[in-house]
Amino acid sequence: MPRQTRDTFATDELAIVLSHFDLGVIESITEFNRGSRRSPKLGIVSDKGKFLLKKRATDRGGLDRVTYTHAIQGHLTQKNFPLPRLQCPRGTEETILTLGDSLYEIFDYVSGHPYSGEPEETRAAGRVLAEFHTALADFPDHRSFASTGYHDALGVQTGLNAIPSSISAHDSASGHEAEVLALTSFLFEAYTAAADKVEKAGYPEWLESITHSDWHPGNVLYKRGKVLAVIDYDCAKPGKPTCDIANGALQFSIIATGTPDSWPDHLDVVRIRDFLSGYEERTPIDETHAEMIPYLMIEALIAEAVLPIAATGTFGRYGGYGFMQMVRRKVRWIQAHADQLRVVV
Repeated sequence: MPRQTRDTFATDELAIVLSHFDLGVIESITEFNRGSRRSPKLGIVSDKGKFLLKKRATDRGGLDRVTYTHAIQGHLTQKNFPLPRLQCPRGTEETILTLGDSLYEIFDYVSGHPYSGEPEETRAAGRVLAEFHTALADFPDHRSFASTGYHDALGVQTGLNAIPSSISAHDSASGHEAEVLALTSFLFEAYTAAADKVEKAGYPEWLESITHSDWHPGNVLYKRGKVLAVIDYDCAKPGKPTCDIANGALQFSIIATGTPDSWPDHLDVVRIRDFLSGYEERTPIDETHAEMIPYLMIEALIAEAVLPIAATGTFGRYGGYGFMQMVRRKVRWIQAHADQLRVVV
């Protein structure tokens, strides 16, 4: 299966976009190949500083969705939360440039270093997530969106059913059709069992606020052990803060060196402890919610893998079959250690 190519900026398109911003004298422009392939990005250096230009993917909710996430970022800026500042097109107070059907945004570039795995940085990630939730507790825009997040999501269940077909033609699954069916059946049962457990714990009545919905090490930049900036608010929306907490604990505890078949079954329990203790430095975690964190982690882990594999048969550069085998191993480990993970909190 050929790798998906990244969308790019046409030369005339780039010139028109930049003409709408007062960035000073441009010294260099380089491709910034991170994040969604459907949202091309460019790093820009000028005599006024460093910036990041992003063209928004057209399938992510359009102008209303971008306006909403920019309002969240503006609210966070007012609360002195660490994030890149949005640039306004010349002569406006808006932060979005609309040209035809295309949407563009420019941020100040933040040159922090990535997550190192050190305990101080792990605690800081949990602490700043709590500050994110607190800062947005009084966010005035209460609109909802079709996406419900990873918990008990019909799209995840539908995706699991579609996976045998989506990866059947992929080299990694050739000759393993029966095992693929068994694998998807296991993940379907694990996902629905975890979702049922969370629902019975009163999930519909849990406090709702604005969630980041993509809290992982790649979206947190550091400087000397402290969070310099949190980036990527494309998925931010109303939701349950505990879902952010569980996903953050999962993402910051996954050991991912080499290829997925070499990743260990276990999560780093020390990192989970550090992340959750950092969160609780700012906001206590409800005891009932804390008990559900292992089950939400199972849902988050399965959901993250299923959606791209169902669509493409792969997870990034990894074959879908091998990646799902890794997910099954980790789900089994979480299931077997749920009591231990609850004690961590």
